[in-house]
Amino acid sequence: MISGEYRNALDEKGRLMVPAKVRAEVVGNVMILTRGVDRCLWLFPSEEWRQLSENLIAATSPFSERARLIQRRILAPAQEVEIDRSGRIAIPSTLRGFAALKKDCTILGMVKYLEIWDEPTYTTYLEENEERFKEAAEEIGGTITF
Repeated sequence: MISGEYRNALDEKGRLMVPAKVRAEVVGNVMILTRGVDRCLWLFPSEEWRQLSENLIAATSPFSERARLIQRRILAPAQEVEIDRSGRIAIPSTLRGFAALKKDCTILGMVKYLEIWDEPTYTTYLEENEERFKEAAEEIGGTITF
């Protein structure tokens, strides 16, 4: 289970430290990095990525325009990244550009994967969506039990 909110900076070579707590939850040193939704990147443990990609392919058809759109946006840009001895991953420039990663990053544990955000972009996202968050929390609040 991957959880937590972390702040790390990209180094001059575009590498980002994967938090030690997260590394302890990941089997092996290879993860899959792809474009996410909302201008962030998604970082998956290999097994979680395999399940997601297989489910996505099984649920869609290459003859469907919408399916091709999702496949091209999520599956096509996916790349294997290796966690080096220092605990860093190298983020390819195409993916850094997509998420507008400059220096300071916010890393969010989303149970089965991580989101990687440009820190100022994430702060703006939170501020702009606070009211929508409250509405969504109210909407699903009655369906979740503790």
